[in-house]
Amino acid sequence: MKNKLDNALQRLEEILPLRLHQSSLEEPIKRLHQQLLQSFVVNGRMLNNAEMCTFVNDVANALSVLSKTDLVVFSSDGKPIGAYPFTRQRREHLVRINGHEIYAMCALDALAISPMYGARTIINSKCRVTGEVLSIQQLDQQIENKDHCETVHLGIAWGAFNDKHCCADSLCTQIVFLKDADIAQQWLLTDSKNNQLFTLKEAIEFASRFFKPLLN
Repeated sequence: MKNKLDNALQRLEEILPLRLHQSSLEEPIKRLHQQLLQSFVVNGRMLNNAEMCTFVNDVANALSVLSKTDLVVFSSDGKPIGAYPFTRQRREHLVRINGHEIYAMCALDALAISPMYGARTIINSKCRVTGEVLSIQQLDQQIENKDHCETVHLGIAWGAFNDKHCCADSLCTQIVFLKDADIAQQWLLTDSKNNQLFTLKEAIEFASRFFKPLLN
């Protein structure tokens, strides 16, 4: 499993090098990025402009830097709407945490939130193939309702990445939950060259390894 996850982690970091980009930031902008992430957990939303001013002197410049490095995602009208793994956009994956309801960019992102902050989450999503509603209760890297979702898989359609669009609008839309092994295999065979499957346990470790370093 380690080689599989190591290879997948390397592949995702080549597509979306969040950790590398964050490490290149000046310290105030890096701190702002981390606070933007935390605000989704604490406040259930992005920081507003006044709140951002407490971390950087030039908010517009900081947001421009975060946009160019894909650490913050913007709407078509130029407003910040998300920072992986979180988004204000309505998406397939609704996450309940600390009394808030927030959206994750993709299925992998949804699984990352509890390990990142050590907080209990409830992920409400659906199987991409059947449309069946899925609910995953998570605390850190443990699933608390295994009887209901032990067979759930995560699928990544690597071929969905398009370097002309940000990852949130390309690959993220094709990182999905699949209700069980049989459905997962059906999905895999739709493009066995580019699709990859992970058990829920594998997916949680993958998500944790990708996102937790952003908080350091």
